[in-house]
Amino acid sequence: MLQLEGLHLQLGAFTLRADLSLPTGAMVAVMGPSGGGKSTLLAAIAGFLMPVSGRIVWSGQDITALPPAARPVSILFQDNNLFPHLTVAQNLGLGLRPSLRLNSDETDRIEDALAQVGLAGLSGRKPGALSGGQQSRAALARVLLGGRPLVLLDEPFAALGPGLKDEMLDLAASMLSAQGRTLLMVTHDPRDARRIAETVMLVADGVAAQPVATVEIFADPPSVLRDYLGDQPLT
Repeated sequence: MLQLEGLHLQLGAFTLRADLSLPTGAMVAVMGPSGGGKSTLLAAIAGFLMPVSGRIVWSGQDITALPPAARPVSILFQDNNLFPHLTVAQNLGLGLRPSLRLNSDETDRIEDALAQVGLAGLSGRKPGALSGGQQSRAALARVLLGGRPLVLLDEPFAALGPGLKDEMLDLAASMLSAQGRTLLMVTHDPRDARRIAETVMLVADGVAAQPVATVEIFADPPSVLRDYLGDQPLT
């Protein structure tokens, strides 16, 4: 379980508060107006932003003061976080052994992860030799390979076409769900939330709210969500 207990975040004049909990294995869409604090919240959970006060607790362990590398968290941004000078295999290998002195078992695990996302045989290519969709798959494979139980997605598939984005969302959700991992996914598209998220966390007006069932929040959206989404279909 992820618990944000009396969490108070601050960046300059911007503040965000959260007091909520998510069950292990939850699939949560994080939505709200631009600049409302969605990425700030993920940064704090990942350890890139220290809170002013409050605690971040995972499975009963207070992880508030832990550095990012020591947290049970993987985060994937829109730019995929791939190093252009390294091969796909090396990019994945960094998550296993920063020295990249991999043993045969670790090399096999990398190949298996790439096969899972449809990139078998492409381990020797560099990111620049891959299509946008293939880069997204490689970044997702690194998250899967890391095995950390809490996965944060900050719109990593937003630049993809609708069909490919849906494919990547389905792939991420099915694999993470099968592994019992918890997902928080920032999105501006209600279709993404309806596609894979069981609940929606609204981040607006300086507060990250307790998630609400996806069907429920879109059937009767709060005014701030309705105003933000405008004419986008909610059902």
